[in-house]
Amino acid sequence: MTQTGTLYTVSAPSGAGKTSLVKALVESCSHLQVSVSHTTRPMRPGEQDGVNYHFVAETAFMAMLDRSEFLEHARVFGNLYGTSAVWVGEQLRLGVDIILEIDWQGAEQVKRMQPETQAIFILPPSRETLLQRLRSRGQDDPAIIDKRMSAAVEEMSHYVESDYLVVNEDFDQALQDLRAIVLSQRLRTPRQQDTLVGMLSDLLS
Repeated sequence: MTQTGTLYTVSAPSGAGKTSLVKALVESCSHLQVSVSHTTRPMRPGEQDGVNYHFVAETAFMAMLDRSEFLEHARVFGNLYGTSAVWVGEQLRLGVDIILEIDWQGAEQVKRMQPETQAIFILPPSRETLLQRLRSRGQDDPAIIDKRMSAAVEEMSHYVESDYLVVNEDFDQALQDLRAIVLSQRLRTPRQQDTLVGMLSDLLS
Protein backbone atom coordinates (compact mmCIF):
# COMPACT_ATOMS: atom_id res chain seq x y z
CA MET A 1 0.00 0.00 0.00
CA THR A 2 1.32 3.47 -0.86
CA GLN A 3 1.81 5.55 2.24
CA THR A 4 0.04 8.92 2.19
CA GLY A 5 1.77 11.95 3.60
CA THR A 6 0.20 14.53 5.88
CA LEU A 7 -0.68 18.01 4.68
CA TYR A 8 -0.01 20.85 7.13
CA THR A 9 -0.89 24.52 6.95
CA VAL A 10 1.18 26.93 9.03
CA SER A 11 -0.25 30.42 9.52
CA ALA A 12 0.86 33.42 11.57
CA PRO A 13 0.86 37.22 11.48
CA SER A 14 3.86 38.82 9.77
CA GLY A 15 6.82 38.89 12.15
CA ALA A 16 5.79 35.90 14.29
CA GLY A 17 8.75 33.87 13.01
CA LYS A 18 6.79 31.45 10.84
CA THR A 19 9.28 31.28 7.95
CA SER A 20 12.33 30.72 10.17
CA LEU A 21 10.56 28.04 12.19
CA VAL A 22 9.30 26.17 9.14
CA LYS A 23 12.77 26.28 7.56
CA ALA A 24 14.35 24.82 10.71
CA LEU A 25 11.59 22.20 10.96
CA VAL A 26 12.10 21.01 7.38
CA GLU A 27 15.88 20.84 7.89
CA SER A 28 15.42 18.68 11.00
CA CYS A 29 12.75 16.29 9.67
CA SER A 30 13.18 13.87 6.78
CA HIS A 31 10.40 13.43 4.21
CA LEU A 32 9.03 16.90 4.96
CA GLN A 33 8.87 19.66 2.34
CA VAL A 34 7.52 23.16 2.04
CA SER A 35 5.26 23.83 -0.91
CA VAL A 36 6.65 26.71 -2.98
CA SER A 37 3.71 29.02 -3.62
CA HIS A 38 3.09 31.23 -6.64
CA THR A 39 2.87 34.94 -5.91
CA THR A 40 2.53 38.25 -7.71
CA ARG A 41 4.40 40.23 -5.06
CA PRO A 42 7.86 41.66 -5.87
CA MET A 43 10.91 39.59 -4.99
CA ARG A 44 12.65 40.72 -1.79
CA PRO A 45 16.43 40.98 -1.39
CA GLY A 46 17.97 37.53 -0.96
CA GLU A 47 14.97 35.64 -2.35
CA GLN A 48 15.19 33.26 -5.32
CA ASP A 49 12.54 32.42 -7.86
CA GLY A 50 11.45 28.81 -7.48
CA VAL A 51 12.98 28.58 -4.00
CA ASN A 52 11.11 31.09 -1.86
CA TYR A 53 8.22 31.56 -4.29
CA HIS A 54 7.37 31.17 -7.94
CA PHE A 55 7.21 34.87 -8.83
CA VAL A 56 4.69 35.47 -11.64
CA ALA A 57 2.85 38.38 -13.23
CA GLU A 58 -0.77 38.87 -12.21
CA THR A 59 -1.96 37.96 -15.72
CA ALA A 60 -0.17 34.60 -15.49
CA PHE A 61 -1.55 33.99 -12.01
CA MET A 62 -5.12 34.70 -13.16
CA ALA A 63 -4.69 32.32 -16.11
CA MET A 64 -3.63 29.56 -13.71
CA LEU A 65 -6.61 30.36 -11.52
CA ASP A 66 -8.95 30.06 -14.51
CA ARG A 67 -7.49 26.58 -15.15
CA SER A 68 -8.25 25.58 -11.52
CA GLU A 69 -4.56 24.86 -10.85
CA PHE A 70 -4.56 26.15 -7.26
CA LEU A 71 -5.43 24.23 -4.11
CA GLU A 72 -5.93 27.60 -2.45
CA HIS A 73 -5.34 31.23 -3.30
CA ALA A 74 -5.68 34.57 -1.58
CA ARG A 75 -4.94 38.25 -2.00
CA VAL A 76 -2.81 39.56 0.87
CA PHE A 77 -1.70 43.19 1.13
CA GLY A 78 -2.61 43.64 -2.54
CA ASN A 79 -0.63 40.63 -3.79
CA LEU A 80 -1.90 37.22 -4.93
CA TYR A 81 -0.66 33.91 -3.49
CA GLY A 82 -1.57 30.38 -4.58
CA THR A 83 -0.60 26.72 -3.99
CA SER A 84 -0.27 24.20 -6.83
CA ALA A 85 -2.87 21.45 -6.31
CA VAL A 86 -1.14 19.02 -8.69
CA TRP A 87 2.28 19.20 -7.02
CA VAL A 88 0.87 18.84 -3.50
CA GLY A 89 -1.22 15.82 -4.51
CA GLU A 90 1.74 14.08 -6.12
CA GLN A 91 3.97 14.55 -3.07
CA LEU A 92 1.33 13.34 -0.61
CA ARG A 93 0.79 10.17 -2.64
CA LEU A 94 4.54 9.53 -2.42
CA GLY A 95 4.29 9.63 1.37
CA VAL A 96 5.96 13.04 1.74
CA ASP A 97 4.61 15.40 4.39
CA ILE A 98 3.90 18.85 2.93
CA ILE A 99 3.76 22.20 4.71
CA LEU A 100 1.83 25.11 3.24
CA GLU A 101 3.10 28.39 4.65
CA ILE A 102 -0.02 30.45 4.09
CA ASP A 103 -2.26 33.04 5.70
CA TRP A 104 -5.46 32.12 7.55
CA GLN A 105 -7.60 32.65 4.46
CA GLY A 106 -5.64 30.07 2.50
CA ALA A 107 -5.59 27.67 5.48
CA GLU A 108 -9.36 27.94 5.69
CA GLN A 109 -9.74 27.09 1.99
CA VAL A 110 -7.43 24.07 2.26
CA LYS A 111 -9.21 22.76 5.37
CA ARG A 112 -12.54 23.06 3.61
CA MET A 113 -11.29 21.13 0.57
CA GLN A 114 -9.19 18.60 2.54
CA PRO A 115 -10.57 18.25 6.10
CA GLU A 116 -7.75 15.87 7.08
CA THR A 117 -5.26 18.76 6.80
CA GLN A 118 -3.55 19.63 10.10
CA ALA A 119 -3.73 23.39 10.66
CA ILE A 120 -1.03 25.01 12.82
CA PHE A 121 -1.10 28.63 14.00
CA ILE A 122 1.97 30.41 15.35
CA LEU A 123 1.56 33.35 17.73
CA PRO A 124 4.07 35.88 19.08
CA PRO A 125 4.20 36.18 22.90
CA SER A 126 3.06 39.83 22.78
CA ARG A 127 2.24 42.72 20.46
CA GLU A 128 5.41 44.48 21.58
CA THR A 129 7.52 41.50 20.51
CA LEU A 130 5.74 41.35 17.15
CA LEU A 131 6.39 45.05 16.47
CA GLN A 132 10.05 44.69 17.44
CA ARG A 133 10.50 41.72 15.09
CA LEU A 134 8.87 43.56 12.18
CA ARG A 135 11.16 46.56 12.67
CA SER A 136 14.29 44.41 13.03
CA ARG A 137 13.75 42.72 9.66
CA GLY A 138 14.53 45.98 7.88
CA GLN A 139 12.47 44.92 4.85
CA ASP A 140 9.45 47.23 5.14
CA ASP A 141 9.06 50.96 5.56
CA PRO A 142 7.20 52.36 8.63
CA ALA A 143 3.91 52.69 6.74
CA ILE A 144 3.94 49.01 5.77
CA ILE A 145 4.85 48.00 9.33
CA ASP A 146 1.92 50.02 10.68
CA LYS A 147 -0.36 48.33 8.18
CA ARG A 148 0.87 44.88 9.17
CA MET A 149 0.40 45.63 12.87
CA SER A 150 -3.13 46.86 12.24
CA ALA A 151 -3.94 43.62 10.42
CA ALA A 152 -2.23 41.42 13.02
CA VAL A 153 -5.05 41.45 15.57
CA GLU A 154 -7.59 40.35 12.96
CA GLU A 155 -5.20 37.67 11.69
CA MET A 156 -4.46 36.35 15.18
CA SER A 157 -8.15 36.05 16.01
CA HIS A 158 -8.30 33.14 13.54
CA TYR A 159 -6.14 30.94 15.76
CA VAL A 160 -9.40 29.28 16.89
CA GLU A 161 -9.69 27.62 13.48
CA SER A 162 -6.40 25.76 13.87
CA ASP A 163 -5.73 22.25 15.19
CA TYR A 164 -2.48 23.20 16.92
CA LEU A 165 -1.35 26.46 18.53
CA VAL A 166 2.35 27.25 18.98
CA VAL A 167 3.72 30.34 20.75
CA ASN A 168 7.08 31.51 19.43
CA GLU A 169 8.57 33.11 22.51
CA ASP A 170 11.62 30.85 22.59
CA PHE A 171 12.65 29.67 19.11
CA ASP A 172 14.05 26.30 20.20
CA GLN A 173 10.95 25.46 22.24
CA ALA A 174 8.63 26.47 19.39
CA LEU A 175 10.65 24.28 17.02
CA GLN A 176 10.42 21.38 19.45
CA ASP A 177 6.64 21.87 19.59
CA LEU A 178 6.40 21.74 15.80
CA ARG A 179 8.52 18.59 15.65
CA ALA A 180 6.20 16.98 18.22
CA ILE A 181 3.20 17.74 16.01
CA VAL A 182 4.80 16.12 12.96
CA LEU A 183 5.92 13.08 14.96
CA SER A 184 2.47 12.60 16.50
CA GLN A 185 0.89 12.50 13.05
CA ARG A 186 3.44 9.99 11.79
CA LEU A 187 2.66 7.71 14.75
CA ARG A 188 -1.08 7.60 14.08
CA THR A 189 -2.28 4.04 13.56
CA PRO A 190 -3.43 4.33 9.90
CA ARG A 191 -0.04 5.69 8.85
CA GLN A 192 1.91 3.22 10.99
CA GLN A 193 -0.08 0.38 9.42
CA ASP A 194 1.33 1.38 6.03
CA THR A 195 4.86 1.92 7.34
CA LEU A 196 5.00 -1.28 9.39
CA VAL A 197 3.02 -3.56 7.10
CA GLY A 198 5.75 -6.24 6.97
CA MET A 199 6.38 -6.26 10.70
CA LEU A 200 2.67 -6.38 11.51
CA SER A 201 2.19 -9.29 9.12
CA ASP A 202 4.98 -11.24 10.85
CA LEU A 203 3.67 -10.44 14.32
CA LEU A 204 0.13 -11.51 13.54
CA SER A 205 0.78 -14.52 11.30
